[in-house]
Amino acid sequence: MTPALYRRQWAQNPLREVLAGMVGTFALIPEVVAFSYIAGVSPAVSLFASFVISVSIAIFGGRPGMISGAAGSVALVAAPLVHAHGVQAMLLATLVAGAFQVVFGLLRLQAVMRFVPAEVRTGFVNALAIMIFSAQVPQMLGVTWHTYALIALGLVIIYLLPRLSDAIPSPLICIVILTAITMLHPMPVHTISDLGDLPTGLPSLTFPHIALNWATWSVVLPYALAMAAVGLLESMMTASVVDDITDTHGDQRMECTGLGISNILVGAFGGIAGCGMIGQTVGNLRYGGRGRLSTFTAGAFLLALMVLLHRWVGQVPMAALVAIMIMVSASTFSWSSLRDLTRHPRLSSLTMLVTVAVVVMTHNLAAGVAVGVMLSGVFFAWHAAKLLRVTEERSGETLTYRASGQVFFASADSLSDAIDYHTDAKTVVLDLTHARFWDITSVQVLEKIIGKLQSHGHTVEVTGLHHDQHGIIASQSNESLLAL
Repeated sequence: MTPALYRRQWAQNPLREVLAGMVGTFALIPEVVAFSYIAGVSPAVSLFASFVISVSIAIFGGRPGMISGAAGSVALVAAPLVHAHGVQAMLLATLVAGAFQVVFGLLRLQAVMRFVPAEVRTGFVNALAIMIFSAQVPQMLGVTWHTYALIALGLVIIYLLPRLSDAIPSPLICIVILTAITMLHPMPVHTISDLGDLPTGLPSLTFPHIALNWATWSVVLPYALAMAAVGLLESMMTASVVDDITDTHGDQRMECTGLGISNILVGAFGGIAGCGMIGQTVGNLRYGGRGRLSTFTAGAFLLALMVLLHRWVGQVPMAALVAIMIMVSASTFSWSSLRDLTRHPRLSSLTMLVTVAVVVMTHNLAAGVAVGVMLSGVFFAWHAAKLLRVTEERSGETLTYRASGQVFFASADSLSDAIDYHTDAKTVVLDLTHARFWDITSVQVLEKIIGKLQSHGHTVEVTGLHHDQHGIIASQSNESLLAL
């Protein structure tokens, strides 16, 4: 990115950018606070983290107009670590996750995200939606009827208000109305203040107070790697949404390293790792946010609100957050994927379902994506292997085999199985004009076929084997094969 382009991304329409960023802040607060209790951390931890991420990613990120915060799938990954080992272990995992992301960016590993097929991405978002909803269940158990009534009212506000006006995000209106009701008519319901203290000042530098021994690293590193991978996946998916809406292209490598730097700073200021937030980003774009200033404003205005209005925020009933998260869960889930189960190829649908199942069973989004990608690779290899065709044609003392298709580790044996090593033909011709060799396994099988035919007294001729096309053969085969 050139310095001139970077400056333009800050300077474009400042008033519009600031207003869009302020609206983005109001959309950010309820989800950040809601995800804080999912992760098992104080709202202050998530709010400070969102401030740091928004300001930092505005400076170091590669996708202008994108809102990032301490919410989403990363909170779900971190939750088991917090519950089992405490907040200090989470802070260390945040620092390490940021370092992983910086390394991923420097090594250009963000390109690996291109190998995540659509069905795995669908499984990812569906599993994320299921986990978000399941995290609300404890808040709806062992409570009075007041909580259920407030949740129902909150959902009515969230879904019906946009039909009248979307000038102010309906989740924010939900919070204001439900908070006003509980303050005017006190009732036995839990509030945000029950989760922990809200911020009353500026964040300060800190360092995880935890023993840095092998036992600690053995616990933290797997979580840190999962947080880094899941955060990058959700951020890259969010960035692609921005690309589609704005018809522009961000710098994915810069976004990757920028997210890593932001999460390192988050850990240094005692926060939880974050990532791109699709809903808030779309809202920012809708209200005109296209540059870096809107992202910066979202974070800076968030801190101002928290410091000045923390007493009011503490009175927000948990029922309002549960209603918001139910809406987030419902909007995150790809309902069309249920219809597509019978329309899409069975193996693609199976991959999506397996991805969801692995995530739900393990509560690890990264594990589900990894299994889905591997399963997709296996299915692709199986399909590609079935495309290999071998025909034979006999002319006098010459038997010709014509191979067409892809020859690699999954299909090489099919080529070998098609050869009759005990034929009475004196000359065997292997016509590979329409075949493509991809790996060492296929080359070794070809050498094996030639060797067996020669051992049975046949003269072997290989045609159509162009070394410029089959470079793997030129680099791996023995001299006898190259001479043919």
